[in-house]
Amino acid sequence: MMDRPLSRSMPGRAVHADGQVAVARSLPEESPVALVFDGTTQAVMMATPGDIADFAVGFALSEGIISSITEIEAFEEVSHDRGIEARLWLRADRSKRLLARRRAMAGPVGCGLCGIESLDQALRPLPKVDATTVLSRLDVARATDALSRLQPLRDQTRATHAAGFLQPGKGVVVAREDVGRHNALDKLIGALAQAGTAPATGAFVLTSRLSVELVQKCAFAGCPALIAASAPTSTALRLADEAGITVAAFSRDGGFDLYAHPERVLSGVADVA
Repeated sequence: MMDRPLSRSMPGRAVHADGQVAVARSLPEESPVALVFDGTTQAVMMATPGDIADFAVGFALSEGIISSITEIEAFEEVSHDRGIEARLWLRADRSKRLLARRRAMAGPVGCGLCGIESLDQALRPLPKVDATTVLSRLDVARATDALSRLQPLRDQTRATHAAGFLQPGKGVVVAREDVGRHNALDKLIGALAQAGTAPATGAFVLTSRLSVELVQKCAFAGCPALIAASAPTSTALRLADEAGITVAAFSRDGGFDLYAHPERVLSGVADVA
């Protein structure tokens, strides 16, 4: 397995009204990552070429390919000149279900909602998240600031997203970065699974807007709350409400907007200055 840089210094020119000057900027890398299950490619994603095992495990969980990390029998990361293969071998019973799913698909899977069989699957029913985890107002208000301190690739490039896991009273305890916001969340879900940390015990913190796919991944991971630096779409918010997921948006500068299931915050533990 070859080591791939996560960023590279690239030459350019900074152009201003009064002239131009040569510059070198640190820019994030993107690599094709093939997610291969039992020898068959399920998806090819453009992603930051780091934390690939986390990415593969998180994708499998958040897309419903597996329901537990125990259903993975083996993993192998294989680097090629033009990309990376993340190879997973599944337990026999799960492998049979995946084969049946492939036969029903109308097209190849890609990012977002590509490869779904029908329009109904785009807004498929989500599992209900009934975790009793509560968050203080300070937990939520400080979440994106805490996440920003765990983004070294963002600091280098100013061009990546991040997903972090916040535990009440502890702040953001783990984070993953990627050029893609969906990929960052998948990497986080995979990291938590491999560490044996239950998403039900905290909240996901995201640097991006909240779209339908991110709510779906949150629901399948069993996480009860999403905290974002930007806005949710109205459809994502409706899905979160139906799935029992708390949504806090525009979390920055010590404040936030609270939408679905506010009781997890408003009835949370007392705030501490």
